[in-house]
Amino acid sequence: MASQDREYDVILYGATGYTGKITAEYITTHLPTDLKWAVAGRSASKLEDLVKELQILNPNRPKPGIESADLNFESLSALAKKARLIITTVGPYAKLGEPVIEACVKNGTHYVDWYSFISTLEVEHRLADVLSTGEIPWVKEMIKKYDSEAKANGAIIIPVCGFESVPADLASWALVKLIREKLSKSTKEVILSLEGASGGLSGGTLATGFSTPELYSMRQISEAAKPWALSPVEGVRYGRSTSLLGLRTVPGLGVLTVSPMAALNRSTVHRTWGLLDGGKAYGPNFRFNEYTKVRNAFIGIILRVVIGIAMAAFFIPPMRSSAKHFIAYKAIGIPDDDSPSTRRASATMRFQGGGYYITGACLAEAAITILRDDTQAKALGGGFLTPATLGEPLINRLAEAKLSIQAEILDH
Repeated sequence: MASQDREYDVILYGATGYTGKITAEYITTHLPTDLKWAVAGRSASKLEDLVKELQILNPNRPKPGIESADLNFESLSALAKKARLIITTVGPYAKLGEPVIEACVKNGTHYVDWYSFISTLEVEHRLADVLSTGEIPWVKEMIKKYDSEAKANGAIIIPVCGFESVPADLASWALVKLIREKLSKSTKEVILSLEGASGGLSGGTLATGFSTPELYSMRQISEAAKPWALSPVEGVRYGRSTSLLGLRTVPGLGVLTVSPMAALNRSTVHRTWGLLDGGKAYGPNFRFNEYTKVRNAFIGIILRVVIGIAMAAFFIPPMRSSAKHFIAYKAIGIPDDDSPSTRRASATMRFQGGGYYITGACLAEAAITILRDDTQAKALGGGFLTPATLGEPLINRLAEAKLSIQAEILDH
């Protein structure tokens, strides 16, 4: 595990990129001023310019260090030796991420990133598998290669800390906990609905999706698309949860259709399920599903047919934090009890700001949570973990940043 007396608590690698800069701004304006941190990348001059901007943003905060590092193991290993934790925003990770992972694992340095998504319809053909899995094949490969060594060296590796997966994973964790505490039952299913969102995507996000079919075979991509692809233990067998038209109606959520983030988030939530007491903490029959809310079945059918056109949105210039931009979710937790009188749980989430601001906040708050709070991640001792292993401490820190998750038991 990373020593307390390393030069920095956190190094942000890729700080001059779009997501990296937003993350640097968030650290500057939100994290404790006693945090020892540095910005890192290949261009020292760009890093110096960034630090000047950060000083203007918060003149009262000590300026971060500047560290130059090339994208190779030797350079990154030297970088990892200086920090207790590295946040990396250099992607696509399937092409550029392994040297950072390897450096952190071998030096016992904690690691946080966010793998991104690009998707179209979750229908049963090869193109859908390519476009809906994001970088799951890469994460699966990294787990196979480095998980054991990360555990041995006490390195907490969380490659899923962006706006796509943090809400789904934390909402599922919160609902499972609430159902266990208030109803004394395990959870059968968590159903997440994307209620609304606004904001754009960067070129890095677009590159992520197109890198997947370049680097992995169709067999690897198909394996990654399976519900339990990242879980250390196999869960219940999945049947079709929607109609032939791709629709599902859920009390409390309404009419639902496909979600562009379903495969990505399902694999993350199911890994949490498997990590926490081999699935016993959530319950043996647990499963997670994610959808997009629509006003009616007709719109749902139309969306399912034409959602691929939405890929054009990837060319829209990305947007920073703004009161006009948000991501809103609602989730239903269903206890593992088929009696008609069984009560359900509900979670609502509204994250103010665009997806990149939320990602920067999640990366930064996950980092400080790993370093300063008692979590299940710390109890597990290291390895490839998930946002939900940071549990209540991360939820509380995000709430202070006005990224809230509220869970309650429904009357009926």
